[in-house]
Amino acid sequence: MDFISDRVLFISLFILIIHCIETLAYAVRLSGARVKMIASALSLFNLMVIVSRMANMMQQPFTGSLVDLAPKENTLLYVENQYRILIASSTLGTVLGIVLLPTFIALFSRAIIHLSDARGSIPLLLKRVLSFEYLKRGIKHIQPPKKSYFMTINMKQIPIKLFFINMIITSIYTIGVLSALYAALLVPDRSSTAIMASGLINGIATILLVILIDPKISVLADDVVNNKGSYTKLKSISIMMITSRLFGTLLAQLLFIPGAQYVAWLTKFIV
Repeated sequence: MDFISDRVLFISLFILIIHCIETLAYAVRLSGARVKMIASALSLFNLMVIVSRMANMMQQPFTGSLVDLAPKENTLLYVENQYRILIASSTLGTVLGIVLLPTFIALFSRAIIHLSDARGSIPLLLKRVLSFEYLKRGIKHIQPPKKSYFMTINMKQIPIKLFFINMIITSIYTIGVLSALYAALLVPDRSSTAIMASGLINGIATILLVILIDPKISVLADDVVNNKGSYTKLKSISIMMITSRLFGTLLAQLLFIPGAQYVAWLTKFIV
C-alpha cells in the first residue's frame, strides 16, 4: 500500500470537495423552486462553483505529478492504483453530497431569501450568514436524509434514458484527465498529445451535459415557479440525477483503463 501517499490523500480531499459541490448543484434548482427565485439561486451558487473550480485547478498539477514521481518499476500498476483511489474519492464526494442534500436545500433556500434582502450584495450576505446568530439558527437545520424524504418519489416520473445518459457523462467527466495522464504512460512517444487530449474529452462531456441534461431540469424548475409543474416531480428527477451521478463515478472505475487505451489509440491519428 506504499502508493497511498500524503500527496494522494491531499489530491483526494480536493476531488472529494469538487464532486460534493457538483452533486449539490442538483439541489440548487430545488432550493430556487422552493422559494420561487431560480435566478437568484443560480447566481448564489456561482460562489460554490468558484470554490469547486479553484479546488480543481489546484489538484490538477498535483495529479499530474503522480506520474512523474512514480517508480521506474511497475509504473503502470503503481499509477493505476493511485488513480483508482482518486476515482473512489469522487464517489465519496458524491455520497457526501447526498448526505448533505436536505441540509443544503434548507440552508440554501434561506440564503437565497437573504440575498434578495441584501439587494444582491454578496459581501452583505456573507456578513449576515457568517454572523453568530445566523450560524446558531443554521445548526438547527442540519439533518441527515430521512426515509420519509425519499418516500414521495414517484418512480414512474423518472426518465430512465436520462438516468443512463447522465451516468455515462459523469463517468467520462470523472476519468477524463486521469485516463489521459495514464495514456501518456502507454504511449511515451506521444505523451504530450495524450495529456492535452483530456481537455477534448472533458469538453465533449461538458457539452453533452449542457445540451442533454441541464435544459430539462431547468424547464422543470421553471414550471414549478410558474405553477405549471410539481415540486415533487422536480425533487424525484433531481434525486434520480444525483443517483445516476453516483453510479457514474462507480462506472468510471470500469472505464478508466479502456478510456486510457482509447486516448492512446486516438493519438496515432493526431501525431
